[in-house]
Amino acid sequence: MITDSVNIRELALGILLAVTKDGEYSHIALAAVLEKYQYLSKKERSFLTRLTEGTLEKQIEMDYILNQFSKTKVNKMKPVIRCILRMGVYQLKYMDSVPSSAACNESVRLAERKGFRNLKGFVNGVLRNVSRNLTKISYPDKKEAPLYAMSIQYSIPEWMLAQWSRDYGMEKAESIAASFGIESKICIRTNLMKTTPEQLMKDLEQRGITAEPVVRKEYPDFSYGMYLSGYDHLTAIPEFAEGKFMVQDVCSMLVTHIADPRPGDYVIDVCSAPGGKSLHAAERMRGEGMVESRDLTDYKVALIEENIKKSGMKNIRAVQKDARMLDLDSIDKADLIIADLPCSGLGTLRRKTDIRFRMTEEDEKSLALLQREILSVVCQYVKCGGTLIYSTCTMDRMENEENIKWFLENNPQFSLEMQRQFFPDEGMSDGFYIAKLIRKQVKS
Repeated sequence: MITDSVNIRELALGILLAVTKDGEYSHIALAAVLEKYQYLSKKERSFLTRLTEGTLEKQIEMDYILNQFSKTKVNKMKPVIRCILRMGVYQLKYMDSVPSSAACNESVRLAERKGFRNLKGFVNGVLRNVSRNLTKISYPDKKEAPLYAMSIQYSIPEWMLAQWSRDYGMEKAESIAASFGIESKICIRTNLMKTTPEQLMKDLEQRGITAEPVVRKEYPDFSYGMYLSGYDHLTAIPEFAEGKFMVQDVCSMLVTHIADPRPGDYVIDVCSAPGGKSLHAAERMRGEGMVESRDLTDYKVALIEENIKKSGMKNIRAVQKDARMLDLDSIDKADLIIADLPCSGLGTLRRKTDIRFRMTEEDEKSLALLQREILSVVCQYVKCGGTLIYSTCTMDRMENEENIKWFLENNPQFSLEMQRQFFPDEGMSDGFYIAKLIRKQVKS
């Protein structure tokens, strides 16, 4: 697939190498390429997205298949050849619109273009062999090795499946795993200070974009979210450039919805980039009070500032601060603290496919400790009667319920008003955890 000398498969290969070899985040690497090559047609952009995200999402299965047909095992292959073969197998198995001959031939050409002329025969032989025997591939028996079989079927590491099955049962674990294979729709939040959901939906539909309202029966007043489809790229939508909406997952919106900040409040969002929850809070406060949107680095603060400017909100400011360091000036000052903290991110595998290879059990344990460290600091900013919202985009009890249990045991001045684990198989949202805690009023 070539446009004006740009080979789409070569772009995809570059993204895969950036993610698997250089450690870049998949959604960032893909977005950067799509932005650079905005002139690509909608069909080509869709092909590039599907090929890169799909190959990453199905990587465990792709490697399992390749190891059945290649004498050189996947982990012994050169990174470029490994990625080319993964892409080739993904096209053969999951992209019906791509003829088998094209998947094989283009992979061989790509190997040659990248300087591996001596491995053209190897690439061709492996992919032709896979193509001939695609319907005869032997998969693990679910009864004999259920976790291993599920790992291959859904391309999710066994340790994640073991964790979910331990915490929620085998049936729920498989339901969660299966949900990550369902194509997600982009979710947006209406900026109610600039438009209404009804008007935004009408404006988008006039542009040929389908806007579907998000319905959460347990939150009947949740009316400002919608799913989008049928558009080319966001930057071409005037309403996006005008700040009338921003991209935000449903459960991310629910953090601020449940926190329920009021006009005149002082809110601190301690790990806030790119600022979605902070802006949502400023909006719900109707331009009154102040939201301090904090994060650690210049880069993240710049992202927040960019979104503040686009939104037009005046009751919000971006501040660079380390959430682990106590800010003496903030003690007992905040009506609301939003602590959506760094986490394992296992609830976002549908959108951030590479997390399944990037995260480890040891990383989870380190993150749980970091969350406790930050909570111990930022809880001191909550005034009596104020609210602390703790949230993560994961389903790990260690990071969620166990952390809140620990926090309450060590901070008896707080009480738990509610906590809920949202699962990705409950709808088109991420896996997410939200806990709402209230600092008790001091008795006179």
